[in-house]
Amino acid sequence: MKPSDRETSTDGGAVTGDRSTSPFHTTADVEETRAERLKGTLDIYLLAPLRILWHDKRALFGLATVLFFVLLGTIGPYLVEVPRSSDGPNALAPFVNWEFPLGTDGLGKGIGATLVHATPAMLKMILAGALFSSGLGAVWGIISGYKGGRLDRFMMSIADVVMTIPGLPLIVVLSAVIEPRDPFVVGILLSVNAWAGFSRVLRSQVLAIRQESYVEAARTMGLPVWTIMVKVVAPNVMPFVMVNFVTGARRVIISSVGLYFLGILPFTTLNWGVMMNLAYDAGAMNNPKYAHWFLAPMILIVLMSLGLILLGQGMDRIFNPRIRAKHTKKVDDSDAAEPDEGGGTGPTTTVEGH
Repeated sequence: MKPSDRETSTDGGAVTGDRSTSPFHTTADVEETRAERLKGTLDIYLLAPLRILWHDKRALFGLATVLFFVLLGTIGPYLVEVPRSSDGPNALAPFVNWEFPLGTDGLGKGIGATLVHATPAMLKMILAGALFSSGLGAVWGIISGYKGGRLDRFMMSIADVVMTIPGLPLIVVLSAVIEPRDPFVVGILLSVNAWAGFSRVLRSQVLAIRQESYVEAARTMGLPVWTIMVKVVAPNVMPFVMVNFVTGARRVIISSVGLYFLGILPFTTLNWGVMMNLAYDAGAMNNPKYAHWFLAPMILIVLMSLGLILLGQGMDRIFNPRIRAKHTKKVDDSDAAEPDEGGGTGPTTTVEGH
C-alpha cells in the first residue's frame, strides 16, 4: 500500500485508517452516461408532467381548451378573413347559412369571423395582466419573506399601501388619464394593484419554507442568497404561483370584458367586451334576433375561464413533487394505477434504468 493511501492523525502520530475504506472516498459502482442523464432529465421535466395530464381528465380538458383559444388567436386570423359590413344579411340567425355558421351581427358581419379576430387582443391582455401580477407578486413575496428584517418591513409596507387602494376606481381613473390603446398596456392596467395581496400571502409561505432543513443545508453549503431563492425556495412555491397566474388570467378576462362593455375602456381594438357592448347597444337584451350576437362572446368567456380553472388544478398536481416522482417511473400498463390526489400509490411499479 502506498503511503499516500493511508491517513495519519492530526498530531502526526499513528495511522488511523485506510483512505480506500473511508466512506468519504467511496465512489459509485455505476456511472450514468450523458445519454442516460439526458433521458432522466427528459423524463422528469417533460414526460412525467405529460403522464400526469394524461391521467387527469380535468387538466387534459383545461389544456385542450386553452390550446384551442391560443390557436384561435394566433393562427385563426390568418385563416379567416377580416369581417366587413354587408358581408351577409343583417342579424342572420346561427346555423342557417353555413357561410356564416354563427350568424351575423346588425351590420352583416359574420359573428364567427369577428370572434376569431377579437381573440388576439384578449390573449394579449390575459398574458400581460397575469404575468405582471404573478411575476411581480412572486418576486416581491420571495425576496421579502426570505431576506426578512428591515427590507421585509419596508417591502410589506409598500404592499399594504397598494392593497388599500380601491382597485376599480384606480383602474377607471388611470384609464381616463392614460387612455390605453395597446392590449398589453390594458392587461397591466387591469392588474396594477393585484400583485400586492398575492405577495403578502406568498411571503407567509416563504417564511415557513426558509426554516426547512434543506434550506438550512443550502445556506451551510455556502450557496449565494439569490441561488437559494431561485433554485431552492422558488420551486417550492410554484404551485401557488401557478394558481395565482390562472386566477389573474380569469380576473383580466372578467375585468376587461366588463369595462369594455360599460364603455369605460376606449374601443381601440376589437375584443369580446366590445362585441357585447355593440350587441347591447343594438338591443340584444330586448330583441331576440340579436341574442346570438350577445351570447357568442359570452360563451367564449365561460369556456376560457373554465379551461383556465381546470388547467390550474392540473398545474398544481404537476408541481407537486410527490405526484411527479410517482410518474417519473415507467409503469407497466397492465398493472398501472394513477396516484390519487393525496399522493397515494397504486399497484407496484417497475423502475427503468434511472
